[in-house]
Amino acid sequence: MGLYDRDYARPEASKTIITNSKIEFIKQTYQLFAASLFVAALGAFLTLPYAQVVSQYMIGFVLLEFAMLFGMSFLKDKPGINLIALFAFTFLTGVTLVPLITYILSTVGAMIIANALFMTSVIVASMSYFAIKTKEDLTNYPKMLMIALIVIIGVSFLNLLFFHSGILSLFISGIVVLLFSYLVIVDTQNIIKGNFSSPIEGAIALYLDFLNIFTSLLNILGFIGSED
Repeated sequence: MGLYDRDYARPEASKTIITNSKIEFIKQTYQLFAASLFVAALGAFLTLPYAQVVSQYMIGFVLLEFAMLFGMSFLKDKPGINLIALFAFTFLTGVTLVPLITYILSTVGAMIIANALFMTSVIVASMSYFAIKTKEDLTNYPKMLMIALIVIIGVSFLNLLFFHSGILSLFISGIVVLLFSYLVIVDTQNIIKGNFSSPIEGAIALYLDFLNIFTSLLNILGFIGSED
């Protein structure tokens, strides 16, 4: 995308080009991240009246979501198509949130959704601020973190298909909030350092962090609210 062109023959000029390109990269990344949040909210809003249909085919939607996320790794550097893939994926994630949102609305009310959204925004903003201010390079996160994520995804999927345990779901949600809060730091530093190949890759990483924290907080607050 020309964002990382370097003129090694002229070090001073190169420094300017690198700085400008990184600023533009960061700007595009956060613009796409904000647009992704909007498209996801639109997906949830438009399909809210069809919550029963979404619930009925939830497993299919989840499998499609994973397939689209996997497919994006091959499309992220293809101009035009990558934007369509990004927004199609984020729209679908909004759709898959509809059953949970409907349940929250019918049991504990809209305030829980607002609280979860506010808390998620605070967490993401705080972790991003820490990532910018800390002098420690946290981009090389431990392999155990990835193993933990894989295990959590696997257990979540099994719980969705077979166990249907509220307590297990609550435990998973707590772990997910912690893991993805840390990943916000990692992804923010990767965005700043230019370690992503494109703004879309950075945007989708940050979006997934936000989505997983929000969904998990919604689960936790919904559970606590229903117990009260």
